[in-house]
Amino acid sequence: MQYKQNYFYLCKTPLSAEGPEHVEIITRAENSEDFPRVFKEYEEYRSHAFNDDDIYSVVRADDIYELVRTGTEKEAQEIAYEKAEQEIITNLQHRVMQDGDANAKGILKEVYGIEE
Repeated sequence: MQYKQNYFYLCKTPLSAEGPEHVEIITRAENSEDFPRVFKEYEEYRSHAFNDDDIYSVVRADDIYELVRTGTEKEAQEIAYEKAEQEIITNLQHRVMQDGDANAKGILKEVYGIEE
């Protein structure tokens, strides 16, 4: 077994993402001492999606943020997209049901094959 260096990557997946190539790497922790900085950024990016009870609500998110630990940016993008996909669908479905959001409806149909 060969040693592989892993990093913590802070990733942003937009609601319109169609695959891992649309995931943005915001930053990464270069070492263990750098992790608190990355985690603080992660919390700041997600802060707008918390409700009045300080509970994270995916339906309030404008983008999906993930903190993943892996070796390369490409792997981080793939993992982040996989983790975010269900949250994206839930968010878009909520936007269609609550606001009749035509853009969200189009993304659901074109990207995920879901007719609302």
